[in-house]
Amino acid sequence: MTQLSKYQITVFLVGGLLMVIGAGASLFSCAWAPYVFAPGALCYVSMQMLQRYDGPSFTIRRLRRIMLLSDVLLLVSALLMFASSDNPLGLDYMTYLQYVYRKWVLTLLIAAVLQLYTTHRIGSELEKEAKKL
Repeated sequence: MTQLSKYQITVFLVGGLLMVIGAGASLFSCAWAPYVFAPGALCYVSMQMLQRYDGPSFTIRRLRRIMLLSDVLLLVSALLMFASSDNPLGLDYMTYLQYVYRKWVLTLLIAAVLQLYTTHRIGSELEKEAKKL
């Protein structure tokens, strides 16, 4: 995997911290929570997409694709967080409650579980690959 520079690592960590702050603030119904979560998600996802794997392992490539899916889910969570604020889509109230309101929590949960799984597995697969060399 390509290593990130110190600046990129800082952006990556700040993005993760902003996502945590934004998600936590939304639990307290803070109106500014999506405006903190979304830039954090953009920073986190963009830095994660800069990490590339060009090796021969099919398993690591598969895990990277799963990680990219979780990155997309993080961005969808940010969009749904904005949509959950004041029904900006103009839907009737029952449709809004059924399909949009607070659904960002589900996509964020799925993304977090996928991130944890792929991060752990990629680390162990890279260790196996390093031992073979």
